[in-house]
Amino acid sequence: MDSNHNSSLAGNGHQHQHQHRRTAAELSTIQGWGADLDRTNRPTVPMERTPPRLPGVHLDQPEQQRQDIEVFVSTERPAITPLFGTSMPPSGISGAIRRFAYKLTENDIRHWLLLLFADRVNVVEGLVQDVSGGKLPNVLAEMGIKAEWQHNRAGLVRKAAVATAVAGVAWYLLARRRDRR
Repeated sequence: MDSNHNSSLAGNGHQHQHQHRRTAAELSTIQGWGADLDRTNRPTVPMERTPPRLPGVHLDQPEQQRQDIEVFVSTERPAITPLFGTSMPPSGISGAIRRFAYKLTENDIRHWLLLLFADRVNVVEGLVQDVSGGKLPNVLAEMGIKAEWQHNRAGLVRKAAVATAVAGVAWYLLARRRDRR
């Protein structure tokens, strides 16, 4: 593949360029980019050193992987990486949450919190998909209870005690609230 080849990404409309060094003017248009460009404002500047390249290291860019699914890219690095994972393409509500998260810059805490939330939503989507397909998930086995019992009994007992205490306190507070009415 030509290293200066421009191509459009299927599905999401972003464009990327391979091996193209962006100018400062191009970078300044990316939201959040260059927050630390003024090197004189960094206290480590006198100590920063670029390590020399090791001789004989293979530094060729791998061939661009064919894109058959939607791949999210950061606003800070809008070019798609040459290789990317395809095991879980975005879908459903969790995919919509991830799409929104990738519109935000990586230095925005909402970006990361939305990605964490999307992971939790994806777990619930998986459980709903299992149940709707007639498969009941064995949640305790999937949580690793058996392995925990074999290798960390004290930790498992402690977790169970804490969970029981929290459930007991919640039950007590709810019962007390009902009694007041």
